[in-house]
Amino acid sequence: MPNLQEQFSATIRDAADKRRPLRIRGSGSKDFYGLPMAELPVLDTRGHSGIVDYEPTELVVTVRSGTLLAELETALDGAGQMLAFEPPDFGRATVGGMVAAGLSGPRRATAGALRDHTLGVKMLDGRGQTLSFGGQVMKNVAGYDLSRVMPGSLGTLGLILEISLKTLPRPQADATLRFELPQDRAVESMNRWAGRPLPISASLWTGSDEGGELSLRLSGAEPAIEAAIAHLGGERVAGAEAHALWRAVREQRHAFFTRAVAAGTPLWRLSVPSTTPVAALQSLGSEPLIEWGGALRWFTGRGDPARIRQAAQQAGGHATLFRADDALRREAGVFQPLAAPLDRIHRDMKSVFDPHGIFNPGRMFADW
Repeated sequence: MPNLQEQFSATIRDAADKRRPLRIRGSGSKDFYGLPMAELPVLDTRGHSGIVDYEPTELVVTVRSGTLLAELETALDGAGQMLAFEPPDFGRATVGGMVAAGLSGPRRATAGALRDHTLGVKMLDGRGQTLSFGGQVMKNVAGYDLSRVMPGSLGTLGLILEISLKTLPRPQADATLRFELPQDRAVESMNRWAGRPLPISASLWTGSDEGGELSLRLSGAEPAIEAAIAHLGGERVAGAEAHALWRAVREQRHAFFTRAVAAGTPLWRLSVPSTTPVAALQSLGSEPLIEWGGALRWFTGRGDPARIRQAAQQAGGHATLFRADDALRREAGVFQPLAAPLDRIHRDMKSVFDPHGIFNPGRMFADW
């Protein structure tokens, strides 16, 4: 692996000298995410793979960026552990791509986001220099935690070489309950339950004009789950069906997502306060799919992007154009425009890590 790392570094130094941009790419499982990019030479990370260090008793794993997420999860599963933030695999994701995209799945509302589980990062910057941030322990105090700026950076700051991640034991048991509830009552219920000592690990609401269905996953010790079921009521979903449901939501194979992809309909991801009233986001598109106790609301439709972003901002959140054709992504942008102070911080950080602007130009915002 050192030779491959040296090749990466030499390629980056040459690109910087010639001011020739590069596209950092693993398997390409999330090419749909972010702005469409011009054809550029690809720096393929997949050869840089393998688990560097894993000690289950320490609840930490260090892994190279080109490692398939499925390979990492198989190793963790063998030790009875997991990545608690449930990142989507999309069929072939690499660990580096997982971190670069910064996406988390159904358990995120209770377990924390990918960023919260990132302990350390080793990377190459835009000069081809090796940088290391964070560490391989749960507690690491060393000034600014720059390892946590990499999740969600979409390869615009540097080439990730290795990542150290916190792992957690798999829960002893899981159970899923189903309730027939309209959207407003479902949002109210999710927020009310969140304030109680219940072992909730995921929530999902889907609906139509005819009504709606709230699914709630409980995880933990058997006695705690049985006590929660007795308290909450609802219909218990069979184990295989429940597993398939949460996997489909995590991987966006749920009918809500597959219909949008098949029809080529734009898919919007709104991150808002969990208590946001239904009325504040009405008429933005389809009936939403709601996760994270009300804090994540997905809409499909061809509504005005400015109106959608304004509604999300007025609710105290932001909107991301998660999937759309190239033309709409270029026209509307993918991410909520940053306020001037945040924009300046992002640009300053970009200039420090990638002074010649060679990494994934135009992937996050059109002008950098």
